[in-house]
Amino acid sequence: MTSPDLPPTVVDDAHHGRKSSITRDDLLAAALALIGPHRSVSTLSLREVAREAGIAPNSFYRQFRDMDELTVALIDLAGRSLRTIIGEARQRAASSERSVIRLSVETFIEQLRADDKLLHVLLREGSAGSDAFKQAVDRELNYFEDELRVDLIRLAAADGAVLHEPALASKAITRLVFAMGATAVDQPPEKDPELIEQLAQMVRMIITGARTIAGNPPTR
Repeated sequence: MTSPDLPPTVVDDAHHGRKSSITRDDLLAAALALIGPHRSVSTLSLREVAREAGIAPNSFYRQFRDMDELTVALIDLAGRSLRTIIGEARQRAASSERSVIRLSVETFIEQLRADDKLLHVLLREGSAGSDAFKQAVDRELNYFEDELRVDLIRLAAADGAVLHEPALASKAITRLVFAMGATAVDQPPEKDPELIEQLAQMVRMIITGARTIAGNPPTR
């Protein structure tokens, strides 16, 4: 017999030793705990996530409509997290003598090696997930491109230069870095210095090309 003071689901949760309340962040954390090098979010089931979070499957629906909605929320979280980290790296470069290009690339690879599951979500779901997941990843990449476009224009102006099609240049750089990052996941960390050097040179080549087409001297 259920208690008249509590909803049946809450009584059922308590009876089975499950949590009686859950937040969206709890469920996102549970999903992150389940993924790994050979397990993407798109392969998780609702029951697996609910079990990891310590709730009954029905309680999942209090926060998300389905696993697709949870995955899109996780992709959005991953994008915001990485943009914050890369933004901080650019700020550090601005206050030092280090190249903003190289420091940004180094930071990206460091996050990749730090078992940053949020970054892995962005890299994996953009190529292996459903159309909805790919669209969510593409939206996050567009945010990166917009921020990078502003940075490229600012850096060119500091050198008294302009860029040809800065939006296209920022798109080329963003898509390049993420494509190389997806490849780097399966490579040994010992190859990271070579990868960082190659990526930094590729990014400089794109920027130099955009400046040269616009009639400026090549970037330093």
